[in-house]
Amino acid sequence: MAACLRSVHFLLVAFVSWKHLVLSQEPNQFTYHGFTEANLSLNGGARVHPDGLLELTNKSKQEVGHAFFPFPFKFNTSALSSTLSRSFSTYFVFAIVPESPTLGGHGIAFTISPSTNFTGATATQYLGLFNSTSLGLSSNHVFAVELDTVQNPEFRDINDNHAGVDVNSLASIQSAPAAYFSEISGKFEELELISGKPIQVWIDYHEADKLLNVTLAPIRSQKPERALLSTIIDLSAILIDSMYVGFSSSTGSVSSYHYVLGWSFNKSGEAQSLDASRLPTIPADKNSGNKIGFKIILPLTTAIVIVVAISASVYITKKKYEEIREDWEQQYGPQRFSYRDLYKATKGFKDKELLGSGGFGKVYRGVLPASNLRVAVKKVSHDSHQGMKEFIAEIASMGRLRHRNLVQLLGYCRRKGELFLVYDYMPNGSLDKFLFTNEKPRLDWVQRYQILRGVASALLYLHEEWEQVVVHRDVKSSNVLLDSDLNGRLGDFGLARFYDHGAILQTTRVVGTLGYLAPELTTTGRSSTNSDVFAFGIFMLEMACGRKPVELQKPPEEVLLLDWVLECWHRGDIVSTRDPRLESNYEIEEVELVLKLGLLCAHRAPTSRPSMRQVVQYLDKNATLPEMPAHGAGIGLHPEDHTFASRVSGDYISSYTFSDTDMILTHGR
Repeated sequence: MAACLRSVHFLLVAFVSWKHLVLSQEPNQFTYHGFTEANLSLNGGARVHPDGLLELTNKSKQEVGHAFFPFPFKFNTSALSSTLSRSFSTYFVFAIVPESPTLGGHGIAFTISPSTNFTGATATQYLGLFNSTSLGLSSNHVFAVELDTVQNPEFRDINDNHAGVDVNSLASIQSAPAAYFSEISGKFEELELISGKPIQVWIDYHEADKLLNVTLAPIRSQKPERALLSTIIDLSAILIDSMYVGFSSSTGSVSSYHYVLGWSFNKSGEAQSLDASRLPTIPADKNSGNKIGFKIILPLTTAIVIVVAISASVYITKKKYEEIREDWEQQYGPQRFSYRDLYKATKGFKDKELLGSGGFGKVYRGVLPASNLRVAVKKVSHDSHQGMKEFIAEIASMGRLRHRNLVQLLGYCRRKGELFLVYDYMPNGSLDKFLFTNEKPRLDWVQRYQILRGVASALLYLHEEWEQVVVHRDVKSSNVLLDSDLNGRLGDFGLARFYDHGAILQTTRVVGTLGYLAPELTTTGRSSTNSDVFAFGIFMLEMACGRKPVELQKPPEEVLLLDWVLECWHRGDIVSTRDPRLESNYEIEEVELVLKLGLLCAHRAPTSRPSMRQVVQYLDKNATLPEMPAHGAGIGLHPEDHTFASRVSGDYISSYTFSDTDMILTHGR
């Protein structure tokens, strides 16, 4: 009997020891081509189809679904010898089949959480991870990468089709529209999350350099070299000792099937690739069977319907893309765009492609279908043919301008009552948004000075270096656009005039923007390169001071920027007018140079202003700035100039004046 008891005791001890050994071996990686044998921890609406397809939610409203690997991973560096114990790599394929082709919700989130129990978490925008009271708590210890298909203003979502990095909240610390980098086009191409098609996702975190990369691509594509999201983030306070990895999803008032086809995860290296041929398939729409019917229709009726439909379609298409083309435009063929291409490029001039609007018209972003070139399309109204031939000739001349600091005009298109101008796309928009609003990041002094040098170089090219003299006539911060590297490019040539070198520009029409108008324009109306220099002088003051040329809410002595800077120079304190947002991060000699040069350019006498060649030399520090006139004599505005300015109604006097007898599109912004 004693021997028997000893045997039982031995077996119990052996079993306990074996169980302890098995449980102490932490999982390190896994790969699932379908989930039939996965034994995942599922709750909510999540289930695994017989073929291995993981369904997180169906088309039920207000539903939550969770699917997690059943064993936790150790992420606490103090418990392991590896210094990279918080590094991880995961790769999965998902698909979202919406309730209707354009409506679905709310998305999928790859999640790392200390628990698989999300009791109290709600559906809709909370993706089954949080509720209104738990959102944002540091005690959550939840990291997620969301694939979000509904735009929620409370979380500052950028759109209804994006990926985002979330920490303890659904207000993403970084997000981007869903896209993948194409090696063929060399740019990011849009991915529609609710397309119903499988999409690949790679998420890689490197503890050593605190770098998180999130990469997307269509199924059967190689992993792109460039990630969609790449952000520095320290997860040491988030990923605690024991964490679960998995997926969470939810629906709201509209719904989607949320599927995961395959998944691999590795905590000690790169996640294993998945073989697309071994993944389960997405089931056909369950409602498709109801759409099959009415197959036996009278042949004659069918033929009539088809003929009528085709005829109507041809007529509607013809009217939809109808343009105005005249024989004399043939010589401008390469610069003439078809309306069909512009319509497709801007997705039908949809509001979501709108970059800006005002009295001048509307500007849309677009991608030309044939070349994949990103463009900005300005759409303005016109109802007059008077002077149109001369105007198109001027557009053709503008299209030949070539300078790195000019916005390139690529061409035009005409329809009845509408004119379209096609420009290079400038991703950072206009400079004034950086100077006067909180929409854009603050520009430091180095960036501002570089922009000034670039615009000055562009004006020198227009005034002296091109085949004709080009007077821009509307130099100002809102007409300076910034490219992807924040280089300044002078744009909007709607008021520009061309004339031969040595000729005198004959015009008596006052055009321009209040605050930038040279004094001689108020009396003679005659623009010249000197009036451009005056406007550039005001632009320099604008950049250094971080304020607009005219601000009526200021004290009387500060309403006009030019007079205020001149008064401060009189007091020997010109640098005090600098933009306070620069703080102490500026070169005092350069700030003083820009302010004094701005005053010199704003001399009342046109012939006393420096040329743009001299301005460039001063800014490049290849010439010494001359002494200012005693007491600033000749700088600023006469009282009658102030009186004229006070009579002007609105910000703009006139704009888009292409010749003395041409159509005039008067507007304000």
